[in-house]
Amino acid sequence: MTDILKAPPLRTPPAERAPTRRVWTVALAGLGALLCSLDVVVVATALPALRADFGASLSELEWTINAYNLVFACLTLTGAALGDRFGRRRMYVVGLAVFTLASAAAALAQGPGQLIGARVLQGAGAAVLLPLTLTLISEAFPAEKRGVAIGMWGGVTGLGVAAGPVLGGAVTEGLSWQWIFWLNVPIGLAMLPLAATRLRESYGTRPQLDLVGLALAAVGLTGLAWAPVRAPEAGWGSAEVLTALAVGVVFVAGFLAWERAGARYPMLPLSHFRRRGFSTANASGFLLFASLLGALFMITQLFQLGLGYSPLEAGVRILVWNATPLLVAPIAGALADRFGNRPFMLGGLVLQATGLALLAARLEPGVGYGSLVLPLIVAGIGISMVFPSVANAVTSSVPLGDAGIAAGVNNALRELGGVFGVAVAAAVFTTYGGYGSPGAFIDGAGAALWVSAGAAAVGAAVAAFAPGRGRT
Repeated sequence: MTDILKAPPLRTPPAERAPTRRVWTVALAGLGALLCSLDVVVVATALPALRADFGASLSELEWTINAYNLVFACLTLTGAALGDRFGRRRMYVVGLAVFTLASAAAALAQGPGQLIGARVLQGAGAAVLLPLTLTLISEAFPAEKRGVAIGMWGGVTGLGVAAGPVLGGAVTEGLSWQWIFWLNVPIGLAMLPLAATRLRESYGTRPQLDLVGLALAAVGLTGLAWAPVRAPEAGWGSAEVLTALAVGVVFVAGFLAWERAGARYPMLPLSHFRRRGFSTANASGFLLFASLLGALFMITQLFQLGLGYSPLEAGVRILVWNATPLLVAPIAGALADRFGNRPFMLGGLVLQATGLALLAARLEPGVGYGSLVLPLIVAGIGISMVFPSVANAVTSSVPLGDAGIAAGVNNALRELGGVFGVAVAAAVFTTYGGYGSPGAFIDGAGAALWVSAGAAAVGAAVAAFAPGRGRT
């Protein structure tokens, strides 16, 4: 591994170096994002199999997703800062290696506790890997071409979202749930030497790590994320949840105070949040993922437990929802360069809210799949428009040297939104339904989808305040 980290980039003639490097950057960054996004949705399809195999409770099923998202959200700022300090290519390789090792550990898990532990390690690897994919692209492309490249990145990320339910269903039904993790291992091993030799090394503008800021941010985000994850089981008024919220608020406030006045080289210049493009894009990303992952958690189970489909049949039917980013995101990214990010952020969140509301309204015992296709397509197109426009808005609204930390903030808030989304969806589901019968499951899932639609609608209201084209 030491030799891989130190390997110099391949020498190419000067005339060919930039175009070739950009191709490799988009390909490797896209594959890194693919792995990270795939491991959110591919597990969702396997939840009923995990419940049957391990006898897992609802809380343990939540943790198979939330353990990954929680660590991802809490450490992604750290991952971005490490890339700025020690080299983005070098840390990309390290994150990929950790993610690959953790995937093997997840496949070997003998119980829900071991699986959740492996998912924690996976989240740590993804927290380094994913924010650097966006930073590498931002560094490799000039601003006028960045929207197209980020659109391609969003399309490949969409491929992970699209392929996840189908792949998870096919593998779970044809082999076993363990193979949804084994598949990551050969891909990761093949990518490691390519990333070490084909990507160009780059660094951020800060010569030292803000260790105090890293610690305060990690503890604060962990507290804020832990509370909604535990609330459905422990109760919102429990000492555990209230303590977690209090710790989160105190440490986040301490982080903000330190970044404002105490840090010599702050990991997050707070002045960025005075930029309307940066703040509205990050808030929209948080609400996008709260809506998306909350809905995903329910829909993947709904098609199996509520409507009676097998894992593979469920994955294929969900494809009309999740496949659209692969087709729409590159086009949306290219058009955002021309017309600005706001129309696609706003329009996409409106479509996502509309699609999920229609889906919730049509859910009833015995509903046919034909009644659900149009809402799924509408929501999918909306998601596809928001993915690249949020990423482009975040990175283009700050100086290029701060693109790494901007991407880290965006990913931290997205994953934190996903944790809140799954936790709230599960809480609403248990309040209005349950696993007792298909009808009870449909009742709970319908209520949870209404909440997910509301989160997207609030995101649309935020996106309406984003700056127009050419303004940040």
